[in-house]
Amino acid sequence: MDIAGAAAGNHPGLAGGRSAGKGEYMKIWHAAAALVLLGSVPAQASQPLAHTAAGWAQGSRADGVSTYLGLPYAAPPVGDLRWRPPQPARPWAGIRAATHFAPACMQTGVSMPGETPPKISENCLYLNIWTPAKAATARLPTMVFIHGGGFSNGSASMPLYWGDKLTRKGVVVVTVGYRLGAFGFLALPELTRESPQKTSGDYGLQDQIAALAWVKNNIAAFGGDADRVTIFGQSAGAMSVSALMASPLARGLFQRAIGESGGVFEPNQLAPTWLLAGAERQGQAYASSLGAGSLADLRRLPAPRLLQGEASTITHPVLDGYVLPRSPYDAFAQGRQNDVPILVGSNEEEARALVDVSAVKASTFAGDIKKTWGALPPALLDAYPHVTDAEARTGRVEFERDLRFGWDMWTWARLQAATGRQPVFYYHFNQQPPFPATSIYAGWGASHFAELWYAFDHLDQESWPWTKADRFMAKVMSTYWTNFAKTGDPNGPSLPRWPKFTSSRGAVLYLGTPISIGGVADLRTLKGFDAVYAQVRGAPVGPEARTARRQDPAW
Repeated sequence: MDIAGAAAGNHPGLAGGRSAGKGEYMKIWHAAAALVLLGSVPAQASQPLAHTAAGWAQGSRADGVSTYLGLPYAAPPVGDLRWRPPQPARPWAGIRAATHFAPACMQTGVSMPGETPPKISENCLYLNIWTPAKAATARLPTMVFIHGGGFSNGSASMPLYWGDKLTRKGVVVVTVGYRLGAFGFLALPELTRESPQKTSGDYGLQDQIAALAWVKNNIAAFGGDADRVTIFGQSAGAMSVSALMASPLARGLFQRAIGESGGVFEPNQLAPTWLLAGAERQGQAYASSLGAGSLADLRRLPAPRLLQGEASTITHPVLDGYVLPRSPYDAFAQGRQNDVPILVGSNEEEARALVDVSAVKASTFAGDIKKTWGALPPALLDAYPHVTDAEARTGRVEFERDLRFGWDMWTWARLQAATGRQPVFYYHFNQQPPFPATSIYAGWGASHFAELWYAFDHLDQESWPWTKADRFMAKVMSTYWTNFAKTGDPNGPSLPRWPKFTSSRGAVLYLGTPISIGGVADLRTLKGFDAVYAQVRGAPVGPEARTARRQDPAW
């Protein structure tokens, strides 16, 4: 019997066939789970074993941590499965070696400056597990990390994301690969027509949902607790977390959520390619750029060819009416989100890593932003002084900080505080890593992704001149993150108290030296975005939306 198929194949985020209702799905899962023989991890084994629904896996063990690399959570999305929902992983005979990372998904470039480009393949739906558990009965909280990279690149195997340090704090850590770019987010009228749900474009998000279903069905074999799963992600990974909180297909697959510097809350009116019709038109232009006249032509092309043409335009999820029946903003504003505790925030100097300030000029300030972001309401630009070149450089960095990160994280926090029943913990990271002057990161300060070394407790991966304050921050942040995974509250003994963010008290934890409590950073300019976006939407939603959850076929 294909246990993976029985347990996960009828989950609406996995199968190409009919969609089981939630009650039916849970009956299927419980029946399948009862048939799975959960293996144990021998206490002193140098080569630990675990039994998954698809077969036995053998990992490696060192310094009290067992590691399982390259475990398939879905079938390879190749051939006729290209641009289809992920299908259950195929069972294997014997014992599968899980000691090497699988290739990353097809991509160009790298997700972080200076990163070694990963080996890539279209066969890429794999995950990695770090666990301190000595037996399958441990039931440890599980943290599932979704990598960033603008939905265009990135890897679950990047050393910065390894769970070897976090897992020593009593959690299981999982990192997940998912389809990227045109492989993960292509929408086309032909794809929409062939879909039972009459939609297309969110294969990468469905991969993430499939991975979470795999975790729910299998993580107990690795000592994890399927009922204490935290999803966490950075940049596009955090955007994914916000989308998963808005997706009915992910309901019940996680119990906490952490978002670092990324969310999807801007008005749809300013981003027409996020809507299915606009994404389909963009997909048709991409297909034409490759000389493909049909979906069959596209499926016949070799994978490297699909990275060419206008592939760089297919870079984000789609409000497809199925995976995402409504935008994350609307889901939260209407009280229809997957209501779990959240821990979210952003960094003081996010855009320093993303803007070439040497090229910013006062005379071309507005025009350059338009080239990058398209036509935006003038009021958004007017809030940032740019009369002189010096002002323009500062203004461009601050503008992109607020546009891409600050407003989303503030909005995510206050919407959950207004309509959710679960708590919000909001941070602002302003610790400046000691980037050497000769480093590619020189002068960036608390930039985009700067918090990752601290959150994963991985300072020692770099031979930079870390201070006692840096090491204290790494200890504190990694403990906050793992405490939150354990209980839904980051607080604990010997930690600075982190108050909840509420509608009446917008308290923010400032992660710097010293750690402090304050109000929302950059509130003046964020309110400017808020006013413009409210006008674009035409109907802002207030706290009364707490009672707005109604009967909805999507649920």
